Amino acid sequence: MSERVEKILSNYAGENPGVLGNLRRMLSTGTLAGTGKMVILPVDQGFEHGPGRTFEPNPAGYDPEYHAHLAVASGCNAYAAPLGFIEAVASRYAGRIPLILKVNNSDILAKTAAPISAVTSSVQDALRLGCSAIGFTIYPGSPARNEMYEQIRAMIAEARNVGIPTVMWAYARGGMSKDGETGLDVIAYAAHIACQLGAHVVKVKPPTGFLERDDSRKYYEKIPHETLEERIRHVVKSCFDGKRIVIFSGGEAKGTEEVLAEIRQIHAGGGFGSIMGRNAFQRPEAESIKLLQDAMAIYAS
Repeated sequence: MSERVEKILSNYAGENPGVLGNLRRMLSTGTLAGTGKMVILPVDQGFEHGPGRTFEPNPAGYDPEYHAHLAVASGCNAYAAPLGFIEAVASRYAGRIPLILKVNNSDILAKTAAPISAVTSSVQDALRLGCSAIGFTIYPGSPARNEMYEQIRAMIAEARNVGIPTVMWAYARGGMSKDGETGLDVIAYAAHIACQLGAHVVKVKPPTGFLERDDSRKYYEKIPHETLEERIRHVVKSCFDGKRIVIFSGGEAKGTEEVLAEIRQIHAGGGFGSIMGRNAFQRPEAESIKLLQDAMAIYAS
């Protein structure tokens, strides 16, 4: 057993053994096993943005098995995807790498006034497919946020009862400016909401120095936030003073050095890891594996 992993799990002491066991499995798999850090490969972008836009940069990605293979070959802690992709690979990969079933998803074929994802699979699907967690997106700031909060409240309760933890994508969207969606005050608030809803692992975007809300500006002006490292530190603090696992998305496609520079700042700020999708799988396989392994080397340092 890893002393570091057990210390992290002690912050979840009220959970049942099944939830703790699955969290331990994710923290004890792959290159970063035992370090308390995580790098997860998520591939829900085909559903969210369309297959051509998502997979044409590296056509191997049209094949669901490619992504599960990539996650294993690079040494990721887990692989996350919607129902169809998980069903396509579970018979070969369940037990080889922790699988995270993304149970709600949206598409861009129709614009909605209130951002909300549809529930597209269930806790029972996660059990049937041997998954180690469910994943769920909330949009704090959306006029439909209360419906999402109530949906995930019910799903977390059901998942917890069968020993499955929840990874929550907390993406602020709707009632704010575009810059505000990644502003420090908004990102920290969204991460805290996810923790309050019962998320075991929280995923947010790396925060910028922008401040959206006038009612919190005077407080944030006193918090160091000039560098990404400082902003990451505040987001981690907002997640129950670092007692919840918070990981950061890779965001829009960017150059290798930019990706790694960002990860160095996340690591320095106390972030628990990264969940990298497009920045990994849209590259040729060898380049993808190297990027993921380079990211892991930073977190292991």
